[in-house]
Order: sequence, then structure tokens, then C-alpha cells
Amino acid sequence: MIELRTPAQIEQMKPAGAFVASVLTALQEKATVGVNLLELDALAHQMIKDRGAESCYIDYHPSFGASPFGKVLCTSVNDAVLHGLPHDYVLQDGDLLSVDFAASVDGWVSDSALSVIVGTPREEDVRLIETTTRALEAGIAAAQAGNRIGDISAAIGEVAHGAGLGINLQFGGHGVGRTMHGEPHVPNDGKARRGFPLQPGLVIAIEPWFLHTTDEIYTDPDGWTLRSADKSRGAHMEHTVAITADGPLILTQR
Repeated sequence: MIELRTPAQIEQMKPAGAFVASVLTALQEKATVGVNLLELDALAHQMIKDRGAESCYIDYHPSFGASPFGKVLCTSVNDAVLHGLPHDYVLQDGDLLSVDFAASVDGWVSDSALSVIVGTPREEDVRLIETTTRALEAGIAAAQAGNRIGDISAAIGEVAHGAGLGINLQFGGHGVGRTMHGEPHVPNDGKARRGFPLQPGLVIAIEPWFLHTTDEIYTDPDGWTLRSADKSRGAHMEHTVAITADGPLILTQR
């Protein structure tokens, strides 16, 4: 079921968005050469505790997950692009790290992700992150009342196709509210003027993710981490966005 939020409820969602944004900012600063992924997860865990928030990940067990997730972050490195389960790995110079984080504050959820290069950047990784960022910006710009979900999807897809990237449609954006994942699904490619009409009060996560040279993925033996089929690297960007009469409102703005 697709739910629309009142202006008052969107105001109530803002603290969750601000908190999620603050955690990602802290993690981006912490993600340096020599830092363990488990240290990043511990930092986010402590920030959740200090804020009195609740993790959306730690007990998360959807049908595609092998077991409850058990951590509060997704940390995907290099050829991993989504659902990366934090483990005992020390970040190396040149790693491409994607961090996805969702939390609930006072019963409202926000969800956001970013990709960063640790240490010395590779030119192709810089371009991939820039393309994924532009795709997110294009999707948000299309999130206008009177448009449709397909307009967001088409805007994202146009950026990716223009950069010569393939697009995997297994995972994409989604509704956000009292829970992390709800309707509607927001694919990262599609046809304009198709799909659910965008109305004030709709709150969605828009999240383009792309791989350098493939759109095929497989699940790591940990039962969660999704990796590229050809070992190429991936990038992932995401914001929680409210549709309003005055245009899109980014609740997780950093």
C-alpha cells in the first residue's frame, strides 16, 4: 500500500533525515586508509545509541537475506555495490567504498547512501561516482508533483545510458515512512509518464547504483553482499525525498 504523509508528518520525519545525514558525514570522514569496516559499523552503532535512535538493519531479514543482517551499516567495497555486510577488512589505498545507512528516530525512518574513494583515487572511479551523483540529482529534479515514478526512473536512466553504463533493475528506490522499505518501487530506468503519479506527501528513497562494465550481480557467500559478475567496481548514492507542492524536499541532505 502506498501511503501519503501530511505536511505535519513530513516535519516529524526531518529529525530522522538529519540524523542519517550526520552519521554518513561522520563515516565519510572516518573512512581512511587503515580503518577497519567493523570500526565504521561501531561508530554508527554508537551514534545510534547516543541519539536514542533505532537501527533499521540489525534485525533486518527479508526473503533475499540468508539471515538477520546483524550490523547497522552496509559497507560495500570495490566490486561489492549493495548490502555489503561489515566484516574484518582494513581499507586500502584506492578502495571504492559505498556506505548505506537507515535509522528510525521517533518512529520515522530515513535512508541514504554515498560512495567515497579511500586515499588515492582512480580516474574511472571518480567518473563513476560523478555519474551516479548526477543520476541521483536528475532523479530528484524529476520528483515533482504531477510527474510519475517513470519520470524519476527515466531521468536516472538517461544519465547512466549517456555514460555508457548498464542498469540492473533488481534493486532500486522505494517508499520510506514508518518502515525502511515500502511501496512504490522506484526503478533506476524506465519510461517517462508511466507508473504511479507523484503527489504531495509521497516520501521515497531515490537510489541509483551502477557498475563500471556490467549490470550483472551475484550474492557473496556471506549471504548478503552483492558483487559485480565481472569484478568491476560499483557506486551507490541515495537520498530520502519528500514530494511537496513546492518541489522535492531532500530529508537526508548533507
